[in-house]
Amino acid sequence: MKPEPATASHRGAILAIILVSYFMILLDNSVIFTALPSLQAELRLSTGELSWVQDAYTLVFGGLLLLGARAGDLLGRRRVFVFGLVVFSIASLLIGLAPAGWWAIAGRAVQGIGAAIVAPASLSLLTASFPEGRERTRAVALYGATAGIGASLGLVIGGALAHWISWRAGFFVNVPIGAAMIALAPRFLPETGRARGRFDAFGALSATLGVGALVFGIINTADAGWNSPVTVTAVSAGVVLLVAFVLIERTAAQPIMPLRLFRSRRRTGAYVARFLYLGAMIGFFFFTTQFMQEVLGFDPLQAGLGFLPMTAVNFAVAMSIPRLMGKMPGSVPLLAGILLTLAGMFWLSRVGTDSSYLTAVALPMILIGAGQGLAFAPLTSFGITGAPASDAGAASGLVNTFHQVGTCLGLGIAVAAAATVPAAGFAVAHLAAQVSTALTTGSILLLLALAVTAALILPADLAGRRTRTLPAAQPMALAETTH
Repeated sequence: MKPEPATASHRGAILAIILVSYFMILLDNSVIFTALPSLQAELRLSTGELSWVQDAYTLVFGGLLLLGARAGDLLGRRRVFVFGLVVFSIASLLIGLAPAGWWAIAGRAVQGIGAAIVAPASLSLLTASFPEGRERTRAVALYGATAGIGASLGLVIGGALAHWISWRAGFFVNVPIGAAMIALAPRFLPETGRARGRFDAFGALSATLGVGALVFGIINTADAGWNSPVTVTAVSAGVVLLVAFVLIERTAAQPIMPLRLFRSRRRTGAYVARFLYLGAMIGFFFFTTQFMQEVLGFDPLQAGLGFLPMTAVNFAVAMSIPRLMGKMPGSVPLLAGILLTLAGMFWLSRVGTDSSYLTAVALPMILIGAGQGLAFAPLTSFGITGAPASDAGAASGLVNTFHQVGTCLGLGIAVAAAATVPAAGFAVAHLAAQVSTALTTGSILLLLALAVTAALILPADLAGRRTRTLPAAQPMALAETTH
């Protein structure tokens, strides 16, 4: 069923609802980082329990994304979007009221369920509400910019709230925002209706369990290492289940993840590049926060404010992306963005105990912020480009799945790399060396993302632009599906 057309007067409200809702769930990916020490002290959590406050959210979020995307296609994207907001908002309230660690961890898992529903539904609603062309390009660019700004600003907001009020305030703030979006969504968002067809139960089950097992195994490396039987079993099971998932999708009449989405080199490249880019960025957030608090001696508020150079530049650059993408191939700002992020990450990886905030942290952050501002919108746009309307939910789900699984894998790799640093001398010096090693590892992931972009996205993007300039009578030899 086609979506109800969005009138021009409503498109501003539609965009605002989608962006605010998406920003809210991304904020909770990072708002917890600068608040972890105070949360740990109040709830008396062990190091392992503390890691699960973040990991429970990421595990469920990553594992259920494809299922959430398919649910929107079958049941109506607005209907599913509102339900996801209800789940997320209630879970936020329960976390804020948590009397013990197990309650907070369980609440974070429920939050992940809501996020896995809202994230793909928001992107597919956006593509359904804005027609191809300038309006959609601008909307998708702002959506992509929100991904970067939400992650960056979460650290600032989390640090400020933890310092001035309590770590609980970072979750309570979601409740009025979520309530407002729940009230406004039925009034302004178009409903896509219920699609006819069967639900790919085996595909959904294998995808959810496969991604969940893989993410669990990666998370477990932080405590037990890559050689742990639990890690090996979980990762192996995840790989086997995901292989089974691909085989199921090849024959399913109505697959949860249509494999035809990977026929496009641009989409495939965008998924892989996003996976690698987010893998590098999560290590940056996790370890730079620790460096500022444990090595430079910042409190949570100062650590949050320490990310402002990146956040401000990110926002300024991201706002220029809609104009840039209208004047040049989207692969150009994407390549420039990854290259700038790589330069900033490598610079930051040189930190040590004698480093100053200005020259070793703030200045590299400016490069990283500019890189994020340039990269996120094209990565989002290329992840859904050319996808038919019937596959909009699946394409949106893949964008967010590669985002979340890249985050989990990247953090696991960064933590494992940091663990190779031998414990010697003072604790502060050891931590500084771990941060340097982890960020160097992130630089390698960014280098791989740059290579993927240059090999897959850039040639296909340039060929696609040449195709659009061909005379109408000339054969379309360079059509999207051939890439």
